Amino acid sequence: MSPRPPGRPQVRRFVPGDARRRIRAWQIGLLMVLTVVAGRVIDLQAIQGPSLAAEAVKDRTRTVQTPAIRGVITDRNGIPLATTVAARNITVDQTLVQDARAEARALASVLRGDVAVYASRLSGTRRFAYVAKNITPENWSKVAALKLPGIFSEPSTVRVYPAGPVAANVVGYMRADGTGGGGIEYGLNKELAGTPGSQIFESSLHGQEIPTASSSSTDPIAGNNVRLTIDRDVQWVAQDALARQVKLARADSGTVVVMDIRTGQIYALATVPTFDPNRAAEAVQADVGNRALSEVFEPGSTSKVMTMAAVIEEKKANPLTQLVIPPVLKRPAKIWHDHNPHGTLRLTLNGVLAKSSNIGTIMAAERIGGPALYKYIKRFGIGTATGLNFPGESTGFVPAPADWSATSFGTIAFGQGLSVNAVQAASVYATIANNGVRVSPSLVAGYSLPDGSFEAAPAPQTTRVVSATTARTVREMLESVVSADGTAPNAGIPGYRVAGKTGTANRVNDACHCYRGYTSSFIGLAPADKPTLVVAVFLQNPRNGHFGGVLAGPVFKRVMTFALEHFRMPPTGVARPRIPVTW
Repeated sequence: MSPRPPGRPQVRRFVPGDARRRIRAWQIGLLMVLTVVAGRVIDLQAIQGPSLAAEAVKDRTRTVQTPAIRGVITDRNGIPLATTVAARNITVDQTLVQDARAEARALASVLRGDVAVYASRLSGTRRFAYVAKNITPENWSKVAALKLPGIFSEPSTVRVYPAGPVAANVVGYMRADGTGGGGIEYGLNKELAGTPGSQIFESSLHGQEIPTASSSSTDPIAGNNVRLTIDRDVQWVAQDALARQVKLARADSGTVVVMDIRTGQIYALATVPTFDPNRAAEAVQADVGNRALSEVFEPGSTSKVMTMAAVIEEKKANPLTQLVIPPVLKRPAKIWHDHNPHGTLRLTLNGVLAKSSNIGTIMAAERIGGPALYKYIKRFGIGTATGLNFPGESTGFVPAPADWSATSFGTIAFGQGLSVNAVQAASVYATIANNGVRVSPSLVAGYSLPDGSFEAAPAPQTTRVVSATTARTVREMLESVVSADGTAPNAGIPGYRVAGKTGTANRVNDACHCYRGYTSSFIGLAPADKPTLVVAVFLQNPRNGHFGGVLAGPVFKRVMTFALEHFRMPPTGVARPRIPVTW
C-alpha cells in the first residue's frame, strides 16, 4: 500500500458495532440514574414518607388551651361584682420570625408599648413564647390583619370588677397566674375556675387554621357562679360613711358589719382603707385583706352586753337592781376606775349599762363569778371561728379561768383582756336581737351551676345562748344607751326604736406591746322592739377624739337609716319602755 499524501486527513471507516456499544452504554447509564432516582422516590414516599409527613404535620399542629369561663360573683340581687370578658394572648414561634425589629414596630403601632421589648420577645429559637397578654379581641383583629410571620394568638379572659372598690375586700382579686388572690376569689377558686378545654389544629405560616386539615377540640366547662349575701347598695353606703369618718377622726382604719339577725346573712362587710381589684397590683398589701375578719381587738364596753346577759340569765340581777357605785372600786389586786371621774352614784343595773360604768359592771359580774362569765362568753362565739371559712380569718381569744391573772376577771367583765373580730362582735348583738339564738353568719347565699340551676348554701347552724326573756330584757336596757340618759344619744333614728352600745377600748400597740390609742365602736340593732338588722362600727386608733358614741355613732346612724329604708322596714310606732337609770 502506497503511503498517504501529506496534509490529507485520515478518514475513519464507520463500523456499525461501535454505535451500538455507545448507545448501549448511554442506555445503561440512564437506567442507573433512573434506578437511583426511583429508589430515592420510593425511599421518600414509601419508606420515609409516613414519618416525614407526620413530622410535617407535627410542625404545623398547634394545641391551644381554651380557658373555662370563670364563674361570676354577684351580690344578693344578682348584680355582678366580678365577671369575665373575652381577651386574646399574642404568642410567637420565634423560628418563623423573619425580621424581629420590623415586626416589633408593626406590633407597637397597634398595641403601643416599647418596640425594643417586643423585638426581644420575638428574637430567639423558642417555638412558643408570649408577646402580649389579655389584649382585646379588637386589637388582635388588627394584629392578625398585619399577617406577621410567626405571630399567633390564643383565647384568654380578663377578670373585671364592675363595682370597683365596692366589696373589694370581700370579693378579692385575681393573680397574674389566673388564680384567686384573696377573698372569695381565693376561698372559692375551685368552684369559680371551671375546667379548661383545648383546640388541636394545623396552622399556616401566619398562624391561620388550615380549613382542609384535621382538627379536634374539647369544650371547656364553665365555673359556678357565686351569689353573695352582700347587698351592693348597702355595702356602698357603709364604705362611704366609714371612709368619711375615718378621715374625719384621722383613724388608721375602720370596719362596718351589717347583718340580718334572723338568717345570719351579712349585707355589708366594709373596711377602709380599701383597694380597686381592677388594679390590684397597685394596692397597698395591708389594704387587700378583710380587716372585719382578720383584725382582732379588745372590744371594750360593747362586750358588757355579754356580762349583763349572763348576770340576768343566771337570775342574779335584773334591770332594776340597785347598785351603789363608788368613785373607785378597791380590790386586792387592783383599784378600778370608770372612764370619767365621779362621786358615789346610785345606778340601777340598767343605768350601769346606759352609763357604761366599768365599776358597776365588775360588781354585777361578781354575782356570778369567773367560770360562769367565761361560759357565756364562749357561748356567744368568742374565740371560735365564725364559720365563714374566709381566708385570713382570726378567731379572737378569751383565756380560760385557769389562766387568768389576778386582774383578768375585772378586765374581761368590761371588755378588756379578750379579743374579737368585727363579725364576732356583731354576732353577739345579733344573738340578743334574735331572742337569744346565735345564728352562724354567712357570706355566700348559694351557687348557680352551669346547667342553670341554683344550689342554696347549707342552712346556718344555730345555738341557744340565753333565753328569749333575757334577750328581750337586755334589748330594752340597750335602748337606754341611745336615750338622753346614755352614752350615744346621737345614734338615735327618728321614728324608730334603736338599741345599742358604745365602746371606747384601750388598744394594744404591737410596736410597744402596750396599750396605746383606742378602738372606738358602736353596735346597734333596729327596730329594737322587732329587730331585723344589726350594724357594727369600729374605728381603729382615731386621733381626733376617741369616744365610740361620738365617732362611731354617726356612722351607725347613716348606715342603719339607709338599710331600714332600703329594705322597707317601717317603724313600729310603739314607744320604748322607760327603765330607770338611777334610784
